[in-house]
Amino acid sequence: MSTATQVKKALDAAVKAIGGAPRTGQIEMAEAVANALNDRHHLLVQAGTGTGKSLAYLVPALVHGKRVLVATATLALQRQLIERDLPKIQGALEKELGRKLTFAIYKGVGNYVCLQKMNADDPGHDAEVLLEVSALGKDAQRLRAWAETPGVSGDRDDAPDVDRRVWLAHSTSGRECVGADDCQFGSKCFAVNAKAKAQTADVVVTNHTLLAIEIVDSHPILPDRDAIILDEAHEFMDRTTQAVTEELTANRVLRAAAMARKHMPGKASDALSKAADKFAEAMGEYGDEYRANPDEQRRLDKVPAALEAPIRKVKEACEAIIALINADSEIVDPDGLAERARVKGAVNEIKVTATKMVRTGDGYVLWFEPTYSTLYLAPLVVSPVLRKNLFTKTPVIATSATLTVGKSFDAIAQNLGLAIASSEEESESEESGEIDPSNVQMVDVGSPFDFANQGMLYLPKHLPEPGRDGPSKEALVELGELIEAAGGRTLALFSSWRGVEAADDHLRTVLAELPIPIITQRRGDSVGSLVERFSKVPESVLLGTMSLWQGVDVPGSACTLVAIDRIPFPRPDDPVMSARAAEIDAAGGSGFMKVSLPRAALLLAQGTGRLIRSVDDRGVVAILDSRIVNKRYGAILLNSMPPLWRTGDGHVVKESLARLNASYLEAEAK
Repeated sequence: MSTATQVKKALDAAVKAIGGAPRTGQIEMAEAVANALNDRHHLLVQAGTGTGKSLAYLVPALVHGKRVLVATATLALQRQLIERDLPKIQGALEKELGRKLTFAIYKGVGNYVCLQKMNADDPGHDAEVLLEVSALGKDAQRLRAWAETPGVSGDRDDAPDVDRRVWLAHSTSGRECVGADDCQFGSKCFAVNAKAKAQTADVVVTNHTLLAIEIVDSHPILPDRDAIILDEAHEFMDRTTQAVTEELTANRVLRAAAMARKHMPGKASDALSKAADKFAEAMGEYGDEYRANPDEQRRLDKVPAALEAPIRKVKEACEAIIALINADSEIVDPDGLAERARVKGAVNEIKVTATKMVRTGDGYVLWFEPTYSTLYLAPLVVSPVLRKNLFTKTPVIATSATLTVGKSFDAIAQNLGLAIASSEEESESEESGEIDPSNVQMVDVGSPFDFANQGMLYLPKHLPEPGRDGPSKEALVELGELIEAAGGRTLALFSSWRGVEAADDHLRTVLAELPIPIITQRRGDSVGSLVERFSKVPESVLLGTMSLWQGVDVPGSACTLVAIDRIPFPRPDDPVMSARAAEIDAAGGSGFMKVSLPRAALLLAQGTGRLIRSVDDRGVVAILDSRIVNKRYGAILLNSMPPLWRTGDGHVVKESLARLNASYLEAEAK
């Protein structure tokens, strides 16, 4: 039986197992994924909402018969794959393929309870806070009782809900872990056992961040694999940048110094404590001066003079501590070894970050974040390292509902490091046995939804262009009228907290007499709980910022209007985006066209995609930013979005929303 036939039969069995129906785009995608796995080439596949892309890559991965790693950007998708999709299709595919199939999830060490820390005689620096805050004692007892229950995973997502400080006191980072071989709990370690299970599974699900760290550090964290599937691939470059961004705060340096002082008292730890105090003082003063000057740039050409000497002192003190630890071989008890590993990990992390910051050169972006008084250092681009350490190693299938900009894959391919290789690079790949990063297929399988008949795209060209102060008064008035016509049922997306707050103030006034509950996102709110509240009350309105532009899945009558306040261009003071754009400008290109516009196009497509989530959905997407129809670049943005029926006539849109609301009210009354 050919692979294509086997994949088709297996997909039919999987679709039947979940109670679904065949979809042309899903079949096309599954065949493309199977070809990429078998022929060992890369694949970029855009699969619109409703395609069923999870099965379209899981089924060929399982048919492939070799270990495949699936990396996602969100916890929600990880859970969907592990708790819903894979368990539902496992039995049907085992019967179809005639062999046992296995799957596992793997997360970073910090996501699991550390039995060594939990059972240590000396509670350590992180646990001292639990003794100071008695209210946390009950949380700690509950976590311990759960961790001692036979058969539990030790995974934070399965654990009792406890205070963040309690979890910190009972977990450890990868850099501070002593390692299974030197830990008395190595054979019982939750993280080790999770990784061992993943080592033998057919499909391993993980997150973008872990994969990015492994790629950039060239150090194995995840199980060996024959291929990688990147779901939500439009986020991978940003997640990679975030994963390798160094950060330095006074609290982190003080924590490392306190750990060293407690477990290695002496001149070296005293020197680190003194350097940490001086650094904290310098950061405090710099932050105060920065906040007093509203025009101060976040992006820095180099470490500020006031901080350079304190950072160097911290670096030198950390180097002395690490030298002492490396020279000390007298500690033999397991608790002592583990604590020394944690001290070394914490101190070394500070040393590495401080070293990079004082040596900042071309290729990096340095900036100061005043809200949390933090210095950050990020690579300007990550595509070269992705190209070298990811795309030459294994076939990569990158998929998302939004990969194209203006119907072209060029932007995402270049960002990921899949630009066309030279003939010299191709021959080097062939000689070394590596995969050629330019050997990539690009496919758009469309969507089963009839966007033009299911939804409208409202583009009011009469509204003033949005300014720096948030939505205009006219845009807020338009939003209120649209929501009133829709009877609520609205997801309103804003590009800033200022926009959310302005809309909240306006709507609570103009909708006060109507039975339309307003749910407003606040900083720190759980996205999941907000969306759950919104979906349970169809007449409600949910106002939120960037975290709600992606991943919100509310089919049916609760979301018939998606309103977007403005084109989501990167903020002018975004240090990484502005630096990337500036570099392209300096080379004679257009940073706006190469950086800002593609970023906005993908986000806009994601936001628009919140409307039509099933074949029965109907509604309107309203973009309250006239630039999308009045500027030349608007055509690129519009061509990146689902093909909804477009109009600039507000009367038509509001009448349609009112009729739709009336039909829902009638159906709900029956």
